[in-house]
Amino acid sequence: MPHHFSGIELHAASVTLGGKAVLCPLTLALTERRIGILGRNGSGKTTLLRLIAGLIAPAAGTVRVECIDPFTDRKATLSAIGILFQSPDHQILFPTVEEELAFGLIQQGLPRPEVLAKVHRALTVEGKAHWAKAPVTALSQGQRQYLCLMSVLLMRPRTILLDEPLAGLDLPTQARLARRFHALAERLVTITHDPATLAGSDRVIWLEAGQIAADGTPEQVLPAFTAEMARIGARDADADLAG
Repeated sequence: MPHHFSGIELHAASVTLGGKAVLCPLTLALTERRIGILGRNGSGKTTLLRLIAGLIAPAAGTVRVECIDPFTDRKATLSAIGILFQSPDHQILFPTVEEELAFGLIQQGLPRPEVLAKVHRALTVEGKAHWAKAPVTALSQGQRQYLCLMSVLLMRPRTILLDEPLAGLDLPTQARLARRFHALAERLVTITHDPATLAGSDRVIWLEAGQIAADGTPEQVLPAFTAEMARIGARDADADLAG
């Protein structure tokens, strides 16, 4: 494997939780700039994201991010990959905006004065200098999600994993965040159950019951997924009526 490989590689990587296979052995090389991972609830997509981020270890097989093992080499992984969870409240650890933004940079080993200078500069660039000392609880759901994105971006990871990043936000906030994601230079891996959000992706991987059901361009994968979801929905409705 070339040392300069800049993407994400899984080789026969599987995940078992509570004795049950959640992800069947997956072999993938993810190098595109915009990648979507699509699936219903329980399809294994969040588990795949956690595996790539190094939050869990594979039961078998290997995971490499830029040739780094994300589970065992946490420090190197911090600059390779960032993750934005669906709920900002699962991510935010500190009482003020300034402390929350500083945390990742301190983990990366930067001295505190340099960290605070970077934090204040980033807030100023975003037009949010007045947020620095604000309690995180004073921010709206959309503002907290934006704060989490700023935290991730400050660490300058080359890949960002997004877990249903627009769920639970009102439409103007969704539009604002979607524009922001679109403008990012970083590689984005977005997991979602909503095919519409992946129309502009370079590649879409459809997961079903921990296995890849389809892998290709949005034009190849999204119509098939939408048709299958409609078929399942109709079948479920018929079953309910029959009961």
